Amino acid sequence: MYKQQLIDKLSNKSATIGIIGLGYVGLPLAVAFAEVGFNVIGLDLSTEKVKILNDAQSYIPDIPTAQLGPLVKAGKLRATTSYADLREVDAVSICVPTPLTKTKDPDMSYVISASDSIAEIAHPGMLIVLESTSYPGTTDEITVPRLKAKGLEPGKDVFISFSPERIDPANKKWHVRNTPKVIGGVTEACQEVTCLYYGSIVDTVVPVSSPTAAEMVKLLENTFRAVNIGLVNEVALMCDKLGVDVWEIIRAATSKPFGFMPFYPGPGLGGHCIPIDPLYLSWKLKTLNYTSRFIELASEINTGMPEYVIEKVMTALNDESKAVRGSKVVVLGVAYKRDVDDVRESPALDIIQLLEEKGAQVSYHDPFVASIRLEHDRRMESTALSEDWLKTADCVLVVTDHTVFDYAWIAGHSHLIVDTRNALGQFKRQNGSGARIVGL
Repeated sequence: MYKQQLIDKLSNKSATIGIIGLGYVGLPLAVAFAEVGFNVIGLDLSTEKVKILNDAQSYIPDIPTAQLGPLVKAGKLRATTSYADLREVDAVSICVPTPLTKTKDPDMSYVISASDSIAEIAHPGMLIVLESTSYPGTTDEITVPRLKAKGLEPGKDVFISFSPERIDPANKKWHVRNTPKVIGGVTEACQEVTCLYYGSIVDTVVPVSSPTAAEMVKLLENTFRAVNIGLVNEVALMCDKLGVDVWEIIRAATSKPFGFMPFYPGPGLGGHCIPIDPLYLSWKLKTLNYTSRFIELASEINTGMPEYVIEKVMTALNDESKAVRGSKVVVLGVAYKRDVDDVRESPALDIIQLLEEKGAQVSYHDPFVASIRLEHDRRMESTALSEDWLKTADCVLVVTDHTVFDYAWIAGHSHLIVDTRNALGQFKRQNGSGARIVGL
């Protein structure tokens, strides 16, 4: 009975949707449901985010205000900080953070808190989907028991699934609609309802056998990337020892039309997924007395890249007869990836801290990040990008290769550049400027 009622509501779009967590994952999802006709209530514990959204403004670059505003003004989307406002929703997606603790163990506090809160307001006929990336078994171990404790049986009274988020901030090609959605239901009924739910906003749904399988799919995706980035970062270290250009090597290897997929080295891993998700899998396997050696090694290499960048800066300055202590180092880009304003796990933060510990005078510019928070709650403000600022720098360090940077102009007004992203590779190859450019 409950299943058919929910199917009917989802089919005619009379269902009310709840989205818990209105960040880079939750807000695009909320907008997608509202755009196809559902009434959506977004929940976030940040009163600032809730106010901005209810004022019909966006705080995420991927969702412009021009797209969000009309939905809010039409009453299709609103935000709240209270779970009581979700009491009557028909379906809810959980999009809360899953960070690591200081000991590199999963911090499940946000998922546990959200699951506890949903259990308090859950009612028969409700769909609950966890999207937050976590270790295999999370849905069965955390979400399901809390609903059962309230007397709600999955597949009969309520419907529970795991469907991993696949949002890639700043990606202009792949977005909510055209990115396939993996779905793992606790039961066949849960699977059927969840496929219908997401099928209203995505072109392709990919059913798998269970929530655990869906959780493992997400971890495989990001572990694949983390391990391959770790491999190419180590290749960069090897090429440095051998005296060859790693970017030339990758460029040539990419000419092979089969059996090779290019990955690129960098100053370290950042963001909420790639540096963290594989460690969720590694942690889970340790509880089963298994050591995931590839993950551990890749993590070791990737987390060591900021130290390698510091060595490159020190060597480059030494070649100019300068010590890093007292030198003015300008950092270009502190976001974890190009064209976003997200600094979570960004290697730039470690690089700035390490440079300061060695006595460098560090300043930064990032058009997307007005300020950053360093150790001991100290804040650093972005410096305006100017000709004088670059010319007075002893070293310009490119950490994030934002596309809005005018690299020809930067090269033309800098003396020494350490380029961790090969953003100025063409200038280095063509000797098109007076700057000395040192690659990774």
